[in-house]
Amino acid sequence: MSHFAEQRRILQRRHARSVEIDDHVVLEEPLEIKLEYGPAARRERYTLAVTMRTPGHDEDLIRGFLFTEGIIDRPEQVAGFERPESSEDHTVTALLDPDLVFLPDRQQRHFYTSSSCGVCGKASIDMVHQVSAYRLDPAVPVISEKVLMQMSDRMRQAQHAFDLTGGIHAAALFDLNGQVACTREDVGRHNAVDKLIGWAGQQSLLPLSNSVVMVSGRAGFELIQKAVVAGVPLFVAVGAPSSLAIELAERSDMTLVAFMRDHGFNVYTHPQRIRLDQDS
Repeated sequence: MSHFAEQRRILQRRHARSVEIDDHVVLEEPLEIKLEYGPAARRERYTLAVTMRTPGHDEDLIRGFLFTEGIIDRPEQVAGFERPESSEDHTVTALLDPDLVFLPDRQQRHFYTSSSCGVCGKASIDMVHQVSAYRLDPAVPVISEKVLMQMSDRMRQAQHAFDLTGGIHAAALFDLNGQVACTREDVGRHNAVDKLIGWAGQQSLLPLSNSVVMVSGRAGFELIQKAVVAGVPLFVAVGAPSSLAIELAERSDMTLVAFMRDHGFNVYTHPQRIRLDQDS
């Protein structure tokens, strides 16, 4: 069985008829993220977070999470990872560079893990701008409407876990010609984006200033936050955006596209980056 799914025997009811079948369901398991930090002669350990995720690409997930939350400035500040020998222990320890200053006391109100995080909109947006090292140029890059419209199908073709389970989010990285550079899937939409950014960091692609990020669901604040930190100029969602996501994209000079469909899309911020076909 795949590492991202398991098989269950279920009762399926269709058209007033019942049948027992084998169904594939996406795996959801906890991941405890720990940090080892401090000078070489005085290393310490700290439990940073527990997230529910789909197993696979855990190191990409952790690198992306640490980067988008401002704990590291560069991917190479994670020197390595440690895992327990037991497969039942869902813990990964990121080994931080000894020269990196990490202050555990500052982590208590650091993360935006849900849309109900309790931090007001202005404070949230201001914090993102403090964390991000990149500033977007609102004039570039420019992408054609034709290329943009091709991306949804290309991401869908790369969603192998979704094909099997029908219950997993995806995030895809495209170049300006509409070619897929990487796709990551996870039961948590923010995890899928962190996995994508973690991969990009390992490939020395940050900032993603000539790229497009597309997600299979809605565009919430936490996803735009992560994309802003990674220097993404164009963010596309198959679903709806939230009001705070739109405000953050507007203030960050990011082009936010949502409700991507076969027949069109909505542009919520900075439409100048999209070269539209002539109206019929």
